[in-house]
Amino acid sequence: MLNKNKVLKTLKAYLWITAGSLITAASINVFMVPYKIAPGGVSGISTVIYYLSGGRVSVGIAMLALNIPLFIAGMRFIGRRFIVRTLFGTVLLSVIIDTTEPYARFFVNQFFVKLEPAPSAPDLLLYSIFGGFLMGVGLGVVFRAGATTGGTDLASKIVHHFFPNLTIGQILLFIDSSVILFAAVSFSSFKLGLYAIVTLYISSKVIDAIIEGVNFAKAVFIISDRSTEIAERILKDLDRGVTALKGTGMYTGNRKQVLLCVLHLGQIPALKEIVKNVDEKAFIILTDIREVLGEGFKTYE
Repeated sequence: MLNKNKVLKTLKAYLWITAGSLITAASINVFMVPYKIAPGGVSGISTVIYYLSGGRVSVGIAMLALNIPLFIAGMRFIGRRFIVRTLFGTVLLSVIIDTTEPYARFFVNQFFVKLEPAPSAPDLLLYSIFGGFLMGVGLGVVFRAGATTGGTDLASKIVHHFFPNLTIGQILLFIDSSVILFAAVSFSSFKLGLYAIVTLYISSKVIDAIIEGVNFAKAVFIISDRSTEIAERILKDLDRGVTALKGTGMYTGNRKQVLLCVLHLGQIPALKEIVKNVDEKAFIILTDIREVLGEGFKTYE
């Protein structure tokens, strides 16, 4: 008998993959392809193929054709569940891109071209920024669901298998840079290559924010001779848990308690005021946290 929770969890993952693919397709059809912005990856190569073929080879078909050999090569290097979800995401994205392309073209013509003050000189920087943001959101959602849309992610894993001394990040950077250079040469435009770099940078940052969590909390380390009083005030006034760690000053040899506390950003001023009132000589270290799971913060999925 199938586990109901497991089925619901799997269904939820595929729904997120679908939503992410829709968002990614929108960024490609609305912001990338119409303005020849090719920010690396298989989508970038497919954009170049689309224009070099005079539109006879669609972006979705080109992406699917390029991903097939990558899937065959990558079958032995990645897990079964990952490959199934990735295959679903890749095929779905290609289908959505080609299916929605006429609607995206109509949208671009109605809202970008007709309303553009100077149609011959569209604001490519603005489109690069918004296109990168939208693509980052879409791909980030897909990655959070335990899948990818194929392309350079698979290629980097394959290359890393044969060249383990290279990191996945280094391989991705090399592949994407090569695609951007290829697109710039094909379109005879150095400027388009620069716009593609802007898009790639923004999308990567948005992906990181979605996967790792946005910077919404701070971890605080407090070193003080009056740590017990400070901890009591934090527990009472801020309703935040505090953990005492054992520490030793290497210069003096004195043993002290190091307080560790995780707070919302808005609670930082109140914390500083508490520490100042109790011990003005206290040493405070504040560090950013990408994601917090647990009571009082984000719940486990």
